[in-house]
Amino acid sequence: MRAPDPDGGGFSRPGAQAYAAEWARAVRRIGFVPLSAAETERLLLVHTVRLGQVLLAPAFSARAAEDVGRALVEAHLTEPGVLDWSVQALGDRFLPWVVPAHPELPEAEERIAALQGALAAGFARALRDRTFSQQERIARSAWQARDAVEQALRDSEARFRAVFTGAAIGIGIAAIDGTILEVNQSFADMLGYTADELHEINVAALFHADDAAGMWELYQELIEGKHDSARVEKRYHRKDGSVVWTDLAVSLIRYDDGRPRFTVAMIEDITERYELQQRLRFQALHDPLTGLPNRTLFFETLERLFGAAGREQRIGLCFIDLDGFKAINDSLGHDLGDRLLKVIGRRLADCVAGRGHLVARMGGDEFVILVDSGGGLDDAVEVAELALAAVSAPVHVGDQQLAVSASIGIVDCPAVETSASELMKAADTTLYWAKAEGRGRWAVYDPERSAADIARSALAAGLPAALDRGEFVLHYQPIVSLLDGSMTAVEALVRWQHPELGLIGPDRFIGLAEETGLIVRLGAWVLRQACRDAEGWRRAFPGTGLVVSVNLAARQADDPAIVETVAEALQHTGLPAELLQLELTESAVMGAAGEPLRSLRQLAGLGVRLAIDDFGTGYSNLAYLRRLPIHSLKLAGPFVEGIRADGPDVADHRDERIVDALVRLAHALELWVTAEAVETELQAERLRALRCDTGQGRFFGAPMPAAHIRARLAARPGPVVDAAAVDGNAGPGGEAQEETR
Repeated sequence: MRAPDPDGGGFSRPGAQAYAAEWARAVRRIGFVPLSAAETERLLLVHTVRLGQVLLAPAFSARAAEDVGRALVEAHLTEPGVLDWSVQALGDRFLPWVVPAHPELPEAEERIAALQGALAAGFARALRDRTFSQQERIARSAWQARDAVEQALRDSEARFRAVFTGAAIGIGIAAIDGTILEVNQSFADMLGYTADELHEINVAALFHADDAAGMWELYQELIEGKHDSARVEKRYHRKDGSVVWTDLAVSLIRYDDGRPRFTVAMIEDITERYELQQRLRFQALHDPLTGLPNRTLFFETLERLFGAAGREQRIGLCFIDLDGFKAINDSLGHDLGDRLLKVIGRRLADCVAGRGHLVARMGGDEFVILVDSGGGLDDAVEVAELALAAVSAPVHVGDQQLAVSASIGIVDCPAVETSASELMKAADTTLYWAKAEGRGRWAVYDPERSAADIARSALAAGLPAALDRGEFVLHYQPIVSLLDGSMTAVEALVRWQHPELGLIGPDRFIGLAEETGLIVRLGAWVLRQACRDAEGWRRAFPGTGLVVSVNLAARQADDPAIVETVAEALQHTGLPAELLQLELTESAVMGAAGEPLRSLRQLAGLGVRLAIDDFGTGYSNLAYLRRLPIHSLKLAGPFVEGIRADGPDVADHRDERIVDALVRLAHALELWVTAEAVETELQAERLRALRCDTGQGRFFGAPMPAAHIRARLAARPGPVVDAAAVDGNAGPGGEAQEETR
């Protein structure tokens, strides 16, 4: 802002500028100034010049000073000290600084005083007017704000009412004592009441009886301020007594001081969704064919039972499997099989109805009953008997009458001693025992038997690797002439030199080898090793004619490659065929037909001797026997064991007569006879008297390693015996009785 030049003389521009500068410094020192220092100084210079003009004007008027006072307020120079300094400086400094050339100005002091008063008056009136204006604006703004708030409240209320009345979900407001204050139409329709009827009802009266305690506890926690909101799925009673499932969300509304005021509930009818979920859950946890709980629900129940079981609680289980169900399916069709399963499932559920036991279908033709009682094993056995009776009753399916049986594995044990998986494993094992014992019966779990089965399974699993690692060895038991006592043959008996269990006899693994099919490989190894040892003895002791006897298991005899296997063993070892005897069980030989019979004749054609082991224990067709290429018979051990004596002249003449008849029969068929299990000198004497050719047993020597046979040949070579007149017995040790030889 540029200061105007004054009219007339006596006015000092430098003085005016100095006055304005001093005025500006004082103003800035006194309080806040919204202008910069230069802007403040320029503004005050204008007012200084104007006051100087008024003071020097011929016709004096103090009105301009009022304008200056008002201008100071308009410039926001409103600190009280600004007015004080300005009025005081106007009287003390204005004349000497601004108009120093007119010290004799007439009425100067009166004019200065008038200017001071006018400046103060203008400043005060401007400050008052501004205050009034600000108050008016504040009041106007307050009214406008209140109007806006009231309009917003009205709009909010309208929106709430629109949402409240038109909402598809039910909305209700209740006091903290449970009295219903207000509900929308959806809430009333959902529960079958009118809005007025609900106003007379406490929320507790709407709770379902099964949920009342829990819901009221939740409501109490809410109104006590422990929660601000809650959301649950709960049932409510409708006016007509039916039940509606709802998704309930409750919020707590508080006073400004935080005290609970009332509750707002929003409920959605989810009855259809809940029923669908229940149907889906039922389908997921129940067998679609029988309607019984399935294995998923069974294991959930079992795990829950284990989780809640005390130290003394026992858990019983009956694992049921239908006998021969596959044959029914294959012969009569799966549709009839399914109908049969439905009947059996219903019968099993009915037979334990009211006892609290869970009956579930595990899959296929397997069912399980979870015995939930404190009666222990007796209760489980009773349930098993009921189940067997229910299953065994004739079943009429269509025009078919079916007779069905079942096998049941029973397990009962303390909950703390087992787990769900171990319990089912034990039940499955016990079911297998029941089926192995003849079906149509139950078996009870025996931990010791289970441990033996596990050990047996471990042996079966280790057989292939044991054969690959060369852990099997052969022992040989002498076969002695009853005429002169010379060793005419040896029987090859296989043993397993287990790295952990030590030397294992054949009774523990030969059956496993037959079950797994490994007997063919094992038998081939026994054959080759026996031929190799026998050829070594023949070369070391020429002329002894010692025969080695090797047992052939039924699977080996049926193997189309058996002839080739024997021929290769003889060729690779160099053993003459007449020094090898192959031994088969009576049942295998008597049933030989087709390819097995041709194999026997081809083996005999190689020059190999053939013997029947354990003769007399099976059913023999004597006419068929004479047509077989058999060279010798080995009498079963029980006949020889019967030849016992309590004194030197006492014997069981009945067993002796049987042995006599068998020996005569064999000689009539031109077969040599070996007696097994000879344990005493008396037995040897009786057998010699009955003209039995050779004997084998601990009386003549226990099974021993090949090196011991070599030492025995070296020490007691015995007379030279024609191989054609020698009988023996050998085998891979497939019979349990070989342990007693």
